[in-house]
Amino acid sequence: MIDLLGDRQYAYVYDLQTVAAQAQLLAGMGSVSRVLYAIKANPHPAILRTIAAQGLSFECVSRGEIERVLDAVPGIERERLLFTPNFAPRAEYQWALERGLRITVDNLYVLHNWGGMFHGHEIFARIDTGHGHGHHPKVRTAGLHSKFGVPLFELGDLHRAAEQAGARIVGLHAHTGSGNFAVGGWVETARTLADAAMQFPGVDVLNIGGGLGVPDRPGQHPLDLGEFDAALGQFRTGHPGFGLWLEPGRYLVAAAGVLLARVTQLKGKGAVQYVGVATGMNSLLRPALYGSYHEIVNLTHLDDPAELHCTVVGPICESGDVLGHDRLLPHSAEGDILLIANTGAYGHVMGSNYNLRAPAEELILDYR
Repeated sequence: MIDLLGDRQYAYVYDLQTVAAQAQLLAGMGSVSRVLYAIKANPHPAILRTIAAQGLSFECVSRGEIERVLDAVPGIERERLLFTPNFAPRAEYQWALERGLRITVDNLYVLHNWGGMFHGHEIFARIDTGHGHGHHPKVRTAGLHSKFGVPLFELGDLHRAAEQAGARIVGLHAHTGSGNFAVGGWVETARTLADAAMQFPGVDVLNIGGGLGVPDRPGQHPLDLGEFDAALGQFRTGHPGFGLWLEPGRYLVAAAGVLLARVTQLKGKGAVQYVGVATGMNSLLRPALYGSYHEIVNLTHLDDPAELHCTVVGPICESGDVLGHDRLLPHSAEGDILLIANTGAYGHVMGSNYNLRAPAEELILDYR
């Protein structure tokens, strides 16, 4: 992996075998009718092709994401794509419908004001279950203070708006948040959608979203996929009229990616020691945005004892440009390569050119 970095100061490295293995695990869940990869987590073409080869479908939130899948996986069946926009312009909906894509409607506005374009189409509707879950307030995507979904008290209005528009609601969708490990949350969502479906006789699919938790810290237990599958299977036994769809993103790709960055400078301010690296929040925003934890190791001195208590920072002119607080690393030197783990999701895709520093490029690990 160090050789792959070459003369670069920093780069993302992806392992496609890990992506394929995660996709196979999800494809093997007997309780789930369809698994759709939420490509906003990482839309790299090689990752999309790897996931498509395992038979998974794709959930896209913009025209650009749809076009990326169509380019990366030529000839993919349109039924394997689901378009779930949120406050997108009218033209994106029209463009998707003209190409035979199924759309998830997120609010009543589009049906009340753009109803004509949905006439004769089968659509999904995103429902706000009223209860958000997740590892940080910014990833909780349900509740009155979330911008997503039709609230339960508007279900009657949703039914009438769809009828007036001449659209047929065939699926209900809900995503309550990300970074969840408690199986009961998805079962609760499925039950809420099943109850809501009583008002929509055409519904035969319940899309319970994603947000499957990924262990970030040593010793953290992973999501028990067997327990998850069994719980959803029990729900389906009691609700045989519905197919269940699942929309994981980070679960498929987080562990498949690492960010490599060379040490640039070291600095002490009293008892506080800083290790600076060549890239920061312009490549990996999650720690600054969500307070996310990513394990950090010094690849150059992997076998040396971890005796340096330090904070790992980048070169961006922001106090929030911290990749890791209070870490133990081997004594490090300029030119050493640090590895920042679990960065295959919401890493490069959220990168920017802030301070006019280019974000990390993406490399694929080659086993040949």
